Amino acid sequence: MPTTLELLWGSADRPRRGPKPSLTLERIVTEAIDLADTDGLGNLSMARLAERLGCAKMALYRYVPGKAELTALMLDAALGVPPDNDVAPTVAEPWRAYLRPWAETFFERVRVHPWANEVALGIRPMGPNELAWLDSAVAALAGTGLTAAECFDTIALLLGHARGIAQQTASIPGQEDFESGIARELGQVMAAQAARFPHAVGAFAETLGGSAEETGRDNALGFGIDRILDGLAMYMSTRKR
Repeated sequence: MPTTLELLWGSADRPRRGPKPSLTLERIVTEAIDLADTDGLGNLSMARLAERLGCAKMALYRYVPGKAELTALMLDAALGVPPDNDVAPTVAEPWRAYLRPWAETFFERVRVHPWANEVALGIRPMGPNELAWLDSAVAALAGTGLTAAECFDTIALLLGHARGIAQQTASIPGQEDFESGIARELGQVMAAQAARFPHAVGAFAETLGGSAEETGRDNALGFGIDRILDGLAMYMSTRKR
């Protein structure tokens, strides 16, 4: 049976022996992603996937050895390719001009696939798409004076921030205003406990006192990205001095 690396990087789409298959690896992965998106990763099983595909459970094992290999393929497919770096080199801080949309795009990918955060934990093989995300970010930081280790740490900070916000908001699909949603859920409690928790209640009241554009609420993703990049720019300036 093929290993996870062979499945991620290989070109074989069908078993070498046996009758002509009615399935493809791409179709299996696509259906598995849809199932995990709908019912959660914990409810994804080879038996349920086979039922969804209209085939016998054993037929799936001719393509993937098990769920671990399947989820690795799912993650790489769900991430897709990173955005193109079409920032002109004459732009001030071209690395920043690329890394902000890079992080925002990554956030959107993992937000619509909440299970991706769970699959991405630990030491594991990387597929071509995931490695392309890493490569594009390192390329954007080339020439900034950062060491290779500092480039990887910068990427880890951006990915960690994007994953954290995606995980926090994934439980409320379609909810455009996260902070006001929390305030509504806690409305009665906050009204009754205003004297006990004056700072939190006052902050919620201030953020709900106008539109999101006016108060700056629900901007945790962009605010965090900008502060990470601001700190990086300052660090680069000290390096140059």
